[in-house]
Amino acid sequence: MPVCTLCHKHDAIYMRRYSGERLCEKCFKDSIEDKVRTTISRYKMFEPNDKIAVAVSGGKDSLSLLHILNDIEKNFPQVLICAVTVDEGIKGYRDEALEFAKRSCQKLGIEHKIVSFKELYKMTLDELADIIRRKEKELSPCSYCGVLRRRALNTAARQVEASKLATAHNLDDETQTILLNIIHGDALRIARVKPVLKGGHPKLIQRVKPFCEVPEKEIALYAYLKNTKFQSIPCPYARTALRNDVRTMLNTMEERHAGAKFAVFRSIERIRPALEASAQKERLQDCKLCGEPTSSKICKLCQMLQKLHII
Repeated sequence: MPVCTLCHKHDAIYMRRYSGERLCEKCFKDSIEDKVRTTISRYKMFEPNDKIAVAVSGGKDSLSLLHILNDIEKNFPQVLICAVTVDEGIKGYRDEALEFAKRSCQKLGIEHKIVSFKELYKMTLDELADIIRRKEKELSPCSYCGVLRRRALNTAARQVEASKLATAHNLDDETQTILLNIIHGDALRIARVKPVLKGGHPKLIQRVKPFCEVPEKEIALYAYLKNTKFQSIPCPYARTALRNDVRTMLNTMEERHAGAKFAVFRSIERIRPALEASAQKERLQDCKLCGEPTSSKICKLCQMLQKLHII
């Protein structure tokens, strides 16, 4: 077997095609943790006295991020780590993920806040999906869920009085979102797809993405090597989303041209200042219906619920 190109001591278990590195188990795990530390430092994600709410779904990405941030922040005693989880209400899917999230938080001794669609919006995603199938011609349940989840996470982070909300968006997520914005004809929106998203309103908790430069498959291997128990069943609604097609396309490109995802991400990083200069700066105000921050009189969430005649 080939030897690890970093330590030159142990057999390699992973070939990193985009860099040419062959890594043993220890060096691979160390490289993921070092990458997160580097990303946090490069983008100045945290302050010494932050309370960080980690968005934990129960999947491989969020649980891995929770463990890594918990280890990193042990060196910063003034920093507090907690977890926030959204229960969308998806029968046969979310219950298992919630259990994994609860167990990890209990094991680490971390405060864990759970909010649900039922609690916040008076209906589960399953109930909402039934309405969407009858009344909606354009958007899928995933489109609605994304908007509702973002609101729910911000609400939960606010309830635990967090100063930062860390999400486990990885390199794949970021590049998919970039291409989706282009496909939807909203290229200037790419300016908002970045590692640190400032709140811009007292009710918005600043979001950070420590995994933004880590490929999804490397997080999966990291979770496996760390023996992290996580939910592996895909969401039953995911197959209806355009994102699924974009994911397949990007994975094919990466297989044929190693480093393609990094190339997309870094290209956007270089041109983001120009995009931000071209994009009209949003002035946030309170939504006339729900009171949450929005750039228009009525927020996107309320507009979507109005379209379904729910509010």
